[in-house]
Amino acid sequence: MSHPDLHRPGLRASLAAILAALALILLSPIAASANGGEHGHGHHFQGQRELSVMTQNLYLGSSLTPALEATTPEQFIEAVAQIYATVQFTDFPARAEAIADEIQAKEPDLIGLQEVEKWTTIGLTEGSEPPDGYDFLEILEGELAADGLHYEVAAISHNANIGPAPLLAEGCTALPELPFSTCAVQLEDRDVILVNKDTPGLSWKNPQSAQYAVQREIASPVGPLSFDRGWASIDAKLKGLPFRFVDTHLETEEDAAVQEAQAAEFLAGPAKGGTVVATGDFNSASDGSTTTSYAQLTAPGKFRDAWDEGQLGPGSSCCQESALANEISTLQTRIDLILSRGAARSDGDEAELVGDTHFQEVAPFWPSDHAGVVATLRLSH
Repeated sequence: MSHPDLHRPGLRASLAAILAALALILLSPIAASANGGEHGHGHHFQGQRELSVMTQNLYLGSSLTPALEATTPEQFIEAVAQIYATVQFTDFPARAEAIADEIQAKEPDLIGLQEVEKWTTIGLTEGSEPPDGYDFLEILEGELAADGLHYEVAAISHNANIGPAPLLAEGCTALPELPFSTCAVQLEDRDVILVNKDTPGLSWKNPQSAQYAVQREIASPVGPLSFDRGWASIDAKLKGLPFRFVDTHLETEEDAAVQEAQAAEFLAGPAKGGTVVATGDFNSASDGSTTTSYAQLTAPGKFRDAWDEGQLGPGSSCCQESALANEISTLQTRIDLILSRGAARSDGDEAELVGDTHFQEVAPFWPSDHAGVVATLRLSH
């Protein structure tokens, strides 16, 4: 579910429009390469190849509910300040170090990431000193490199681009009228595919990304606004065996019809035919309690789920509280999935959660509001 809060370009308008767009967010090409080297994955046995896959929602860093509830410019400005203060408190640099350590421990061959945010802070006047921004992708790449890992960005889905919105914070001065502050903040959301360059025999090409035709739409004082979500994919080979790898983040269960339409588009588009491995925050509870998307995805002839609840238990992956300050885990639904079809298979019992325990003794306690999932799949001829 990713907190009822985030995912695309060009929502830049009046203050009212920015408010509506922020309230709507409910989190949401690069050159090909061939990779080689010594690594523990990609084993060849009995005519099969073993592939380790991870999915992880990084968490944008705050609930956007304060913006959703604002009804006046003053409330909106207070909401933006509260949201960004929470982003600072949830401390992505520290969380990224913990997530990189998880990746180092498992060394997955492919990683699908969601909510890979870029928070950009802007000084609008000389002398204003806005707080630091955060590029989650750059920060995580730095932590992976510090751990001696070699992952490359293979594909990016560019999602929401919201703002600039007025930001009141230390180093910024309030103004009596637009832009209401000498500082501003802008939010960009992305989904990202990472490839382990050290996996022997793993190569990739043809990065693709697109938006779903069906999107959530809300009314605003300046007319209807849509908040686009999409997917990213690559064509890959592991020691000669081809497959497609796709990463996505569907609409939340708050708009079930849109989410279910996106799931159908996913199946008819990037996830159609052949051998496909898919990761994502699908925002559809695996027990069927929220939407039908999970049932669509795992219907006969569609995808196999790498997590078998009968063998592994509930596998709840969502969600911790907004500030990540809850000492007791509040994970209660399984919406973060690793799926496969065609010649990519899983026994359903070779998967595990990561990031579902404290990574430090003070808040924020959790690496993300979602646990990650790591699974082993087998590719065959």
